[in-house]
Amino acid sequence: MGNPDKEKTAPRARMADILYPQESYEIKAACIEVHKALGCGFLEKIYENALAHELTKRGFKVRQQAPLSVFYDGLLMGEYAVDILVNDTFIIEIKTSEKDNPAYRAQVINYLKASGRPLGFLVNFGKPFFDFKRIIFTKGQALEDDL
Repeated sequence: MGNPDKEKTAPRARMADILYPQESYEIKAACIEVHKALGCGFLEKIYENALAHELTKRGFKVRQQAPLSVFYDGLLMGEYAVDILVNDTFIIEIKTSEKDNPAYRAQVINYLKASGRPLGFLVNFGKPFFDFKRIIFTKGQALEDDL
């Protein structure tokens, strides 16, 4: 019988397979900077605005609350708003929760599926320590990797 903790974790990507490593490091650094400056305790919108500003300072093209259309059977089913879309390529979902929730990861995966984008970030500013997940969606499978 396997380790039950290992069975619950998401599959991991290999370091050689890292998508967009330079951009990912810069995005993570921007998130760390915001977390260091603001700490935890504000509403999501505060962190969204601060992170959008920090990413823009670092030369990224940033769109807040970018619309994401969801289609089924060729028909538009509705739209979501992505917290931050970076360089029209990366999705950032911001949370301010003290606890982890598997639904947050699922939300990022669904955004990646619906948009056809391969890389998203889940950033939780609701904890005293920095909480950052990099999620890759490729070939119908979601992976997380260490960065």
